[in-house]
Amino acid sequence: MDKINLVLSSGNQHKIKEIKKILSDLPFNVLSKNEIGLEDFEVIEDKDTLEGNAMKKAKEISEKVNDIVIADDTGLFVDKLDGKPGVYSARYAGEDATYQDNNKKLLEELKDVPVEERTAKFKTVIAIVQKDKLEKNVVGECSGKIGFEARGENGFGYDPLFIVDGYGKTFAELGEETKNRISHRANALKNLKKELKKLIGEY
Repeated sequence: MDKINLVLSSGNQHKIKEIKKILSDLPFNVLSKNEIGLEDFEVIEDKDTLEGNAMKKAKEISEKVNDIVIADDTGLFVDKLDGKPGVYSARYAGEDATYQDNNKKLLEELKDVPVEERTAKFKTVIAIVQKDKLEKNVVGECSGKIGFEARGENGFGYDPLFIVDGYGKTFAELGEETKNRISHRANALKNLKKELKKLIGEY
């Protein structure tokens, strides 16, 4: 069958690469918003939940294309910090914060917290807006602890700090192949795949 366009409401190259790889076995032509000429189109993420931000991004792109649109939002929720940084994970240390800035702030806030109290989870929500504008959310999570220092050379964001339950290593130490199999985004994408497989029969 002909490939069906699937537009990803993101310009984040790490994210795009990861999603394209995980969905590579389905008959979808995964396109970033940059690839369809919307590189300057920015959606203000002003909702107070991952679900709200993901759906807002998907709906606003969906108004400009006649394709299936997906958008995701991801947060790191640290139990000791009452769920922070949560929805503000990407800008925890400020609007123009780098990954390093955010990691530094998180380590400072957990400075005197013992290992057993450093529990956390990553959560990814993927919003889907179909061609007929029907909306759906899928979710994926991954549990772990926040380490005392950055470890590993792979990954991005909080990956060098997040020690995955059952592995004893950070995402940055585990590497792309393992991360793409067990991460919050991988789990959300598994659920997305189930939804997309249902859609294939409708086109």
